[in-house]
Amino acid sequence: MADYPEKTCSIDRLIRHPKLVEAALNGQKTQQRRDGLYAYPGETFMLNQVEFIVTQVERQRIGDMSDADAQAEGYPSLALYQDLILKMHNNMTWNDDGLVWVHSFQKR
Repeated sequence: MADYPEKTCSIDRLIRHPKLVEAALNGQKTQQRRDGLYAYPGETFMLNQVEFIVTQVERQRIGDMSDADAQAEGYPSLALYQDLILKMHNNMTWNDDGLVWVHSFQKR
């Protein structure tokens, strides 16, 4: 296992918004970016009684996101992802050099 830092939050808080939960359940969402580490590869979590497993965790510059990454987040495009993220987080600016943890997962 890679050398990861201590988690900053519980895995059960990885995906909370109802629309994103639904997107994960439908297989449209397979990644979640967070500024903190919420899970390690191999850990499992439940969404509406469906089990998911974290398959990969990696560090990424937010500016390196692509449309395909935004779609894996459950959004149709990077532009829409950026717009919604900035609306959800008051006073946040998009910093291309900001680092996030990319949690990849799949239904178990």
